[in-house]
Formats: sequence, structure tokens, C-alpha cells
Amino acid sequence: MSALPSESFWRGQRVFLTGHTGFKGGWAALWLKRMGAQVCGYALPPSTTPSLFEAADVAAGMESHFGDIRDLEKMGEVFRRFAPTIVLHMAAQPLVRLSYAAPLETYGVNVMGTANVLELARQAQDLVATVVVTTDKCYENLEQIWSYRENDRLGGRDPYSNSKACAELVTSAYWWSYFSNRDAQALGSVRAGNVVGGGDWSADRLVPDLITAFSEGRPGILRRPEGVRPWQHVLEPVCGYLLAAEYLARPDRHTAPPAWNFGPNPEGNVEVGKVAEILAAAWGPEAGYEVRRDPNGPHEATLLTLDQTKAQRELSWRPRWSLEQTLRQTATWYRAFYDAEDMTKVTQRQLDEYLSA
Repeated sequence: MSALPSESFWRGQRVFLTGHTGFKGGWAALWLKRMGAQVCGYALPPSTTPSLFEAADVAAGMESHFGDIRDLEKMGEVFRRFAPTIVLHMAAQPLVRLSYAAPLETYGVNVMGTANVLELARQAQDLVATVVVTTDKCYENLEQIWSYRENDRLGGRDPYSNSKACAELVTSAYWWSYFSNRDAQALGSVRAGNVVGGGDWSADRLVPDLITAFSEGRPGILRRPEGVRPWQHVLEPVCGYLLAAEYLARPDRHTAPPAWNFGPNPEGNVEVGKVAEILAAAWGPEAGYEVRRDPNGPHEATLLTLDQTKAQRELSWRPRWSLEQTLRQTATWYRAFYDAEDMTKVTQRQLDEYLSA
């Protein structure tokens, strides 16, 4: 059974959370508040309508600031006034296909935005730990059959993947330059696979695209049904991120730049077509999909899986939900949304179910 974040550790912690208006950041904010942490969110306004941020009232009971992480001066004012003890850096330009259209924005947010957060962190007085969230796509993808480990080579053929590899290099440089000899402050990075769950409406992502199509009574479209990815519910890596922060706060933490992968069990490494099949069945008999290949579309990796051994050994982290449970919970959340249920209650109920899994 996977370890869970410690409420006694998080109660009263002052957490500076970038990206709280996003899909993954919103779930993290809700979980942190539930454990009694004082949360200060800093991010651009939600990039989609609808959004988890609005649907689940993420801003309630926390500080919520809209701003660009590329603006060091403005973010620094909020950061220093809040005086965090933990930093979770989740703000990013997270979309591969968008990165082809907006490469400079992608590099600016993912590289210089990360450098700005780390610059504030290294000057902080009360900070205990900083966790930088990147992605499984930070690895140089060789389309290999074995899973990537934390010490594999970084890289990326598209601006998104490459910028995330750069963010990892920035994090490593800051660790060696400013954090390696500090007893009171720690820094690490975390890398997760494809996450799904309620509240994601990002464009050009499989599950949001399928759900939107199902809700509108039309078939979903698959561009590359044979692509294999490590699929997991959003709460799985968020759990890992929180456990990583707890680990970094320990006096016996790593003596080298720490990083952890968070991916599903092997049964969660499946083709896009299989995910569509399970999700459609969970939605109902009216849901369907079809394949429309785009021969002129940008490059997307066909095979990518993660080795989670290090997280299991050092953090006692393991996935709690199977792929079928994950997609069933996802369909249930969106069904509730389109049925105009109270999504704050629905979201908290799914967090309850995850914690008791």
C-alpha cells in the first residue's frame, strides 16, 4: 500500500504553490488545504472555460494571486510577503502541440519561470523544501521498450519536452550552486506521466477531447491510437509530490540532486486506443470514437514509460488506483459536472475515495 502525505507535517505549513489555477495544481491546492496547510497560489488566470479552479472553488480558503512567473518583481512581492516554508512549483506551459506554435512562450515560462522561482527560493529565510514539477517528457525519448529512470539522459525533440529538460538542468545547477551545502533548505524535482481526472479541459489532450465529444453527443477523434503512454489519475503524482516535499524536509535527505519518477503500474502503460475504449465504456453506450490520422501533424512520441522504483524505495509511494478505476472516476466527475452537481462536494468525495483506496 502506498504511503500518504502526513497531515501532521502539512498542518500549518506555509505553501507557495505556483500553477494553482491549473488542473494538477488545483487538485494539489485542495489536498493541501484539507490537511490544514496555509496555501498561497500564484498563477495566470485559468486558461480554459470551464476549469477545475472555478468548478471546485479552488480559491476558497487560500490566498490566490494572478500573475506571470516570468515577472520576477511581481511574483517576488507576493513570495516575500507570504514567507513560505514549502514551495511547490507547478506552473508551466504544459502542452506539446501548443509549444510548436508558441516556442518562445514555452521556453520563457518553463525555463526562465523556473529560474525565477528558484531565485526567490534560494534567498528565502524560512524555506525548508522546494519541489520543481517537470514531466516524463524531459527524457531524451529513444522509443525504447524499457522504462526511463531518473539518471537517464535528458532531452526533447519538441519545444515543450526540451524546455522541461532545460528546467531540470536549471534545477540541478541551482542545487549544486546554492542548495548542496545548506542544512536548512532542500531542493528536488519530480517527473510524472500522463495524468487524467476530473477538471481538465486543456486542448489537444486525449481525455478532455473525448469527454467534450461524449458530452456533445459526437464521436471522439483519435490521432494516434497506437501511442503508448503511462496513464494515471492526477492524485497519484500529486501524492508523490507531497511525499517528496516531506522527504526533502528530513535531515537525512539526499546528498545529490534528487529527482523522482511517478508513473503507473505496468498495466497502466497502454495505447491511446485502449484508454478511449475504457473511457467510452465508463461514460455510457452513447459514447464512441473514430480514428482520424493527421499525417501533417507535429511529431509525437509513440512509446514512453517510466520506472517508479526509486519513488517506491525512498518515498514508499505506489499507485493506488488501477487504470480502470482511474478512468471510471474521471468519467464520474465529468458526468457530475454536466449534470450540474455541486463540484466542490464531488471533488472532495473523490479525494476521500482515493485516500481510502
